[in-house]
Amino acid sequence: MPATGPVATDEQKSISPGGGAPSPNEQAPKPLWGENELADPHGRADKPERVRGMFGAIAGSYDLNNRLHSFGIDQAWRGRAVRAASVRPGDDVLDMACGTGDLTAMFGATEARRVVGGDFTPQMLELARKKQIAAGGKARIEYVEADAMALQFPDASFDVVSIAFGIRNVASPAGALAEFRRVLRPGGRLVVLEFDRPRNPLVRVVNNLYTQRIMPLTATLLSGDRSGAYRYLPRSVGTFMTREEMVRAIERAGFSDVRVESLTFGVAACYRGFVRGAPS
Repeated sequence: MPATGPVATDEQKSISPGGGAPSPNEQAPKPLWGENELADPHGRADKPERVRGMFGAIAGSYDLNNRLHSFGIDQAWRGRAVRAASVRPGDDVLDMACGTGDLTAMFGATEARRVVGGDFTPQMLELARKKQIAAGGKARIEYVEADAMALQFPDASFDVVSIAFGIRNVASPAGALAEFRRVLRPGGRLVVLEFDRPRNPLVRVVNNLYTQRIMPLTATLLSGDRSGAYRYLPRSVGTFMTREEMVRAIERAGFSDVRVESLTFGVAACYRGFVRGAPS
């Protein structure tokens, strides 16, 4: 089994969701993300296990919440990522933090030879495989449990690596970017989709009201989530790297000609970097 982050401690196991209703002599499980944890979510040593538990808790309602709370724009963002990847016939594609497989399936509709969707949340992968079967399946798409910090693939295995709204959830973005660079071939492309902070002051105020006040309430009600996922998600965006810092991080990982495109008034951004050298 591939590495999936640190092993959970007894304390972490006690707060993991999905353990069933507590007995009368037991306390209800604590949220994975409370006020103390949200003070610095990216600085926590146990962040990988909390993130995995969180996504496991919300997997069943993940797609519905994405569509409703992005007003369907999230799929357009994923389509932009596919175009940025410039997939060529015969390319091998790795889509990390694939979740329920929306972006992976879009890559599967290209002329890629092989598409691998990787995630370290089993519940998400189970849904991705079910969606693949329901859609008729594509033999060249494979879903695997994988950790962005320790990919199980050999060097120079892929022509495209993508990650959509997942780079801020890994323990070390720099470590993940280095792994992405390792598994890319000469001429390979990295595409990163991530939420951003709008530059326009008015748009930023409206976006903050929506993402920090309205969305956490409605998404939590819709999902019935008790993990604190929809409090973590906006907080993880607001405390993550700026656009300029992300560009520098991608460059430090060894990518060249790094470019960033602002999406939907700056609510999200699409980053693209290249591996020097001609494709083999």
